Amino acid sequence: MRRVVITGQGTINALGHDVPQTLQAFREGRCGIGELDIRDLDRLSIRIGGQVRGYDPEDHFNRQQIALYDRFTQFTLMAAREAIAQSGLDFCGELSHEAGVVLGTSGGGMTTLDENYRSVYEEGKNRVHPFVVPKLMNNAAASHVSMTYNLRGPSFTVATACASSNHAMGQAFQLIRTGLSRVIVTGGSESMLCFGGIKAWEGLRVMSKDACRPFSANRNGMVQGEGAAVFVFEEYEHARARGAEILAEVIGFAMTSDASDIVMPSRQGAARAISGALRDAGLNPGDVDYINAHGTGTAANDKTECAAVADVFGPHADRLMISSTKSMHGHLIGGTGAVELLACIMALKDGVVAPTIGYEEPDPECTLDVVPNVAREARVNVALSNAFAFGGLNAVLALRRV
Repeated sequence: MRRVVITGQGTINALGHDVPQTLQAFREGRCGIGELDIRDLDRLSIRIGGQVRGYDPEDHFNRQQIALYDRFTQFTLMAAREAIAQSGLDFCGELSHEAGVVLGTSGGGMTTLDENYRSVYEEGKNRVHPFVVPKLMNNAAASHVSMTYNLRGPSFTVATACASSNHAMGQAFQLIRTGLSRVIVTGGSESMLCFGGIKAWEGLRVMSKDACRPFSANRNGMVQGEGAAVFVFEEYEHARARGAEILAEVIGFAMTSDASDIVMPSRQGAARAISGALRDAGLNPGDVDYINAHGTGTAANDKTECAAVADVFGPHADRLMISSTKSMHGHLIGGTGAVELLACIMALKDGVVAPTIGYEEPDPECTLDVVPNVAREARVNVALSNAFAFGGLNAVLALRRV
């Protein structure tokens, strides 16, 4: 089995338009959640989100590209540009056939869908732009990344709601580990902060009107965010031979299904995913230093996740650091695991653990060390990234310091 390392990372999200800005926000415990700037905000009861501010697509793409790229695709291409530039890879010749793209998203081109439903149903127009379908399809971002960078190997999109990015990165890991690919550009993106996207989520009654406070006793729901994070996963020997900087090593992955309820999480399903990732990585529970939690800020998720961690780690659970960066950038749904992987890499490479901000009141059902409000300097050798999605679909990645 081949070793898999990360040699590039890129992002745009509510905390910053690139990786350095985002990591600085993690270190400062800065919140990127605020009042939304979208059309028909007055018709919504939820008016906050982790929105990307100060972004103008015309600064990055020409008019022809903008006509073809939904906002989630634009975010993906920006993150991919940063990640691939850092990796130093040039996908030409044989490598182009051994490199692919595996990305996660849940809503795909939701902004395009929302705009065109409004055009047809509200404004009464009888025609839409001929690029509507290729613009809104979930695989649009993966396809455009493959075309932009000449990636001719396995390329596809994974859609498993809130676990989409972790499932995508897990598949990327397995493609390289088993020798089917040498390099995979992977991660996820989402842009659902439009009227239709927020209105649909309002119906679930899981959204907060004021803040995301994971693990705090006074939490009152999740907050949506938007953006993308993209990574270059590479076969270790290939990276070493070309002298690439290695950010971290991916050492394990597991996925499970609760097979029980469409929205309520399962303690057992989450625990099996965590245990599976440890087993796949050849780790003991005591080897893990940090977990980036799914940590949505809903009572059901937070309590279930804490219980699952306690089940898997036993007494070691009290020595773990576990934080939710959704408190800062919001829940990017299909893109969230990718942005959260940035925090895992920061912990492994820089020795800084991002905090759970907004923590105000201890919860007797969530007694783990959630790194409340202030980032912490600590040596982290092994980190896990948890993702537990609606539909009972769970995906956990394990990473190691290099």
